[in-house]
Amino acid sequence: MASEYFELHPVNPQVRLIRRAADIVRRGGVIAYPTDSCYALGWHLGDKDAQERVRRIRQADRHHHYTLVCGTLADVGHFAKLDTWQFRILKACLPGPYTFLLHATRETPRRLQHEKRRTIGVRIPDHVVPTLLLGELGEPIMSSTLLLPDEPQPLTRGIEIQTRLEREIDAVLDVGDCGIDPTTVVDLSVSPPVVVREGKGALAPVMGGRE
Repeated sequence: MASEYFELHPVNPQVRLIRRAADIVRRGGVIAYPTDSCYALGWHLGDKDAQERVRRIRQADRHHHYTLVCGTLADVGHFAKLDTWQFRILKACLPGPYTFLLHATRETPRRLQHEKRRTIGVRIPDHVVPTLLLGELGEPIMSSTLLLPDEPQPLTRGIEIQTRLEREIDAVLDVGDCGIDPTTVVDLSVSPPVVVREGKGALAPVMGGRE
């Protein structure tokens, strides 16, 4: 069955479509949704089968870092260990186009963590669609950049995502072009922080937050 296609207003998304998307996630579906950097794949954090589907789509190995997309810093603190200096950096940068790698808490399922390092990627996007989606769900979602194997750039148009992945995912939330710049990824599980990938997020707030 082909995936559902939701054409959303980029500023005032239709609440009924957000609710339908949230229901798809709750039922174990995989969605493509917009963020403040580029499109991403999203699924319920408790759904192992959905995660395996994303792993196959991305052709990712077991060491791939998935991201926990949160609505608040309190959500981040539930799943990731935060010292004061790490919290300051997160507060300076989020919401925004950053992904931070942090040591996972005991509450975080091991399958969501990096197998060797026991870290997890976290982010709070500055985009109305994931903000409303997370509010509707009442909990974070797992996420991965919509970058297909052997392709240099993420897919950035909703209609193209629908065409390419309509048999592999359950819904596409289209708000138009999100761009191709991924998040800036910063490893905060080490001190001083290490920039793993320089993306859309500026480095100054990151480096300025460490005393």
